[in-house]
Amino acid sequence: MTTARIIESDRKTTSSGRAKVGKWTLEFESSDPQHHDPLMGWVGGADTKTQVRLAFATRDEAVAYAEKHGFNYHVVPAPPVKLKLQAYADNFR
Repeated sequence: MTTARIIESDRKTTSSGRAKVGKWTLEFESSDPQHHDPLMGWVGGADTKTQVRLAFATRDEAVAYAEKHGFNYHVVPAPPVKLKLQAYADNFR
């Protein structure tokens, strides 16, 4: 059975914008083990589902899509943003 991850996009700490905050992505986990190519040194596999990423506006839409198509899934929420608030003068203490 196909397993999917539903991931919440997190805000980068270096950005103050909120353009992609709250977006959700469904990506498939690999069901076949990856193998090492001795000639090129690359790691690859025959499972192409891992290349598919579907974007959703809400968590509920992503979960509904996974349930509709019979995928096993788990939800990965975005980690909380940790900000250290300090004044410019604190750099010189």
